[in-house]
Amino acid sequence: MKAVMCHSYGPPENLVLEDIPDLEPGEYEAVVEVHAASLNFPDGLQIQGKYQFQPPMPFTPGSEVGGVIKSVGAKFSALNVGDRVMAIPGIGGLAEQVIVKSESVRRIPNNMDFKTAAGFAMVYTTSYHALKQRAKLQPGETLLVLGASGGVGLSAVELGKVMGAKVIAAASTEDKLDFVRQFKPDATINYGDGELKEKVKELTDGRGADVIYDPVGGDLFDQSCRCINWNGRLLVIGFTSGRIPEYKANLALLKGSSMVGVFLGRFRKEEPKAYEQNLDELLAMYANGQLNPVVTQTFPKEQFVKAFNIFTKRQAKGKVTLEFKAE
Repeated sequence: MKAVMCHSYGPPENLVLEDIPDLEPGEYEAVVEVHAASLNFPDGLQIQGKYQFQPPMPFTPGSEVGGVIKSVGAKFSALNVGDRVMAIPGIGGLAEQVIVKSESVRRIPNNMDFKTAAGFAMVYTTSYHALKQRAKLQPGETLLVLGASGGVGLSAVELGKVMGAKVIAAASTEDKLDFVRQFKPDATINYGDGELKEKVKELTDGRGADVIYDPVGGDLFDQSCRCINWNGRLLVIGFTSGRIPEYKANLALLKGSSMVGVFLGRFRKEEPKAYEQNLDELLAMYANGQLNPVVTQTFPKEQFVKAFNIFTKRQAKGKVTLEFKAE
């Protein structure tokens, strides 16, 4: 089978597409024949050696896929050969086959295609955990979403609306905001000029946002601390800007606000039942037509460098996938 391999840390150009042996499942595992694999910002960090968890070399990046169960181990009873699934293997997804455990794979609705399946679980479970468990977002509260055109940001916009919040979508260009507007946020902010704080205050009559969803970090985090409402919650999702900011304790004191970390992997490990319940609810929302995942760019597997560079150049709008088997 073919797989994208990382033999040395560096830019996407260091990766190679090569033939490796077909996979065989262990007794509690299954092999998924990958039709589509999603790219996420952490994948780009991992191939550079900059992520929190680094697999041993060489490795195949890729944390989520959509495909079909190809084979199962003797004690794998969760699903059957031939089932259409979404899977979060954590590593190894950018390949024609990937090994998964029962807790990392789910059957998908009949009306969900493989590209959508590949890009659904991570962004929606991240945002739902952030808004539901970490922020405890309430109907009528104001939710500010930074990086709103990216995969996780867009899912936060959608879920914020479903949960009854007033949603302000913020992004760095008008082109990105035009893309986000199809999801009907209540207001938008262009922070391409570096200004965020005063624009948020203007839209909230000086109060600030009740919940701020921040996958960007850097200077925008610094400004977010100053445009958050009393009892506000600032959700730390990631640092696509490249700079990990520092939280000023005096601002928390003055605002009565909280900085709240959001780490999906730890949540899955520590609270597996809550995670599974969240995913059940999200799939129900999809089945009911409340969520509309958008895969904006799909590349053949041979164009993995081009796909990765969508993230390195911060051009992502919606989800980006690689196609390993044509539907």
